[in-house]
Amino acid sequence: MTDVPTRAGPRDWISLVALAVPTLVVAIDMGVLYLALPALSADLGVSSIEQLWVLDIYGFVLAGFLVTMGKLGDRIGRRRLLLIGAGAFAGASVIAAFAPTAATLIAARALLGIAGATLAPSALALLTAIFKDPKQQATAVAVFITCLMGGGAVGPIVGGLMLQQFWWGSVFLLGVPVMLALIAVGPWLLPEYREQEPGRLDLVSVVLSLATVLPLIFGLKQLPLGVEPLPVAAVALGLVAGTMFIRRQLRLETPLLDLRLFGGRTFRSALGIMLLGSASMAGIMLFFSQYLQLVVGLSPAAAGLAMVPSSVAVAVSGLIAPKIAQRLRPGVVIAGGLVVSGAGFIVLTQATATSDLFVALGGVVLVTFGAGPFTSLCISLVMGSVREEEAGSASAVSETGGEFGVAFGLAAFGTIGATLYTRLIEVPADVPPAAAEAARHSLAEATVAAGSVPPSTAESMLASAREAFTSGMNGVAVAGAVLVAVLIVVSLYGLRDSGPIGSEDASTAEQGDEPALERADSR
Repeated sequence: MTDVPTRAGPRDWISLVALAVPTLVVAIDMGVLYLALPALSADLGVSSIEQLWVLDIYGFVLAGFLVTMGKLGDRIGRRRLLLIGAGAFAGASVIAAFAPTAATLIAARALLGIAGATLAPSALALLTAIFKDPKQQATAVAVFITCLMGGGAVGPIVGGLMLQQFWWGSVFLLGVPVMLALIAVGPWLLPEYREQEPGRLDLVSVVLSLATVLPLIFGLKQLPLGVEPLPVAAVALGLVAGTMFIRRQLRLETPLLDLRLFGGRTFRSALGIMLLGSASMAGIMLFFSQYLQLVVGLSPAAAGLAMVPSSVAVAVSGLIAPKIAQRLRPGVVIAGGLVVSGAGFIVLTQATATSDLFVALGGVVLVTFGAGPFTSLCISLVMGSVREEEAGSASAVSETGGEFGVAFGLAAFGTIGATLYTRLIEVPADVPPAAAEAARHSLAEATVAAGSVPPSTAESMLASAREAFTSGMNGVAVAGAVLVAVLIVVSLYGLRDSGPIGSEDASTAEQGDEPALERADSR
């Protein structure tokens, strides 16, 4: 006799709100930092190198600690780790808001990354424990992911309003009251889950995981700027450390990351789609954001508003997808979304430096609308393909895969676009060598260099630079369309064992011994 999953009640849906709202605020908090950067740079005397660390250190540290925090949550309790992380996030936010120096701000951002690494894996693992019914679980995960991604759309608007009324540090305080509220209601509202016999935490594996993820993310993000010794060495170091990490996990009785998770085809395929799908999205958005400002000529605020429709598109389709996947196989729904994304990439190949903005905007909206199904359904498939005791680690792996996808997309697609730009730009002969060299490096530098040459020459150089940049974006769109075509095949083949959500033939985790979990349900 098959057990009927318990359907969620009102208290469970309130738990979803308690988990999703902090995620939304954190996403908003990260998005508004770009708007606050000029003001804080002027106030603290932040150099250009320090600006990059202020922006990037959060993502680097978060990605590095995700696997460790996922395992730690399974050991000490997912609710406990979530609440500890919420407190740390609130404290680090206050430090960042009142930072007297750039070094203090960078350190606070690093602490925010460590705290952030505790939030998403714990929250997702708790959601799969709270929502037992597959259909409700898919909806809950979709809402959670929509909040995570939707913060990027709301961020520029909220940030602009706050910066008009308050000082730059106010943007870091958005999450403080929400985190304090989570700490207050969490013990009463959320259940506790942890392993009964977790074994010891292998500190060598923790160090190796950091030595794998941090250099790889850093190196991949830096490669589009040029094949320099530092990013190449960072990638090499990450690959060596990653090999050592894998070998150690295979030898340990209680590994930091159980590599048997990757044994299931559904898990591997869903994770691969997330990684490469995120890469294609990151690649095109990198160029589209610059296209809006450097080619179309929009201000940063106007460009932020122009990107809101794409964020809304991915949020809407991400919420709709689980409902459709109750009637059709998730792989089919994901493939259908990717077809829409492919159409968007094809539209983007038609954009030019002088074409109407709505050509590129329409293409990007199609791309992101088609991405919604894989953003919400792949995480549901990953979480649903493992046992409950592995939920924390599975969540951490999926989040890390997303971070690697973004880094890989920036590296691969950034290199394609930069190579095409360098080859296609035509610099007038009368441009001084230093300005010509700068113009050949990037459109942003060409815009700066134009200020040092006569107006007529500058106009000719900028026109060529804009055309070359747009051609680079066209090339990125072609590469995106090819990658999406591959992912369509992976979706239909790799996810073919997963039936409609909630159906009898929906794939489940391997059934073996009962998970060694202790549940301390305080609800």
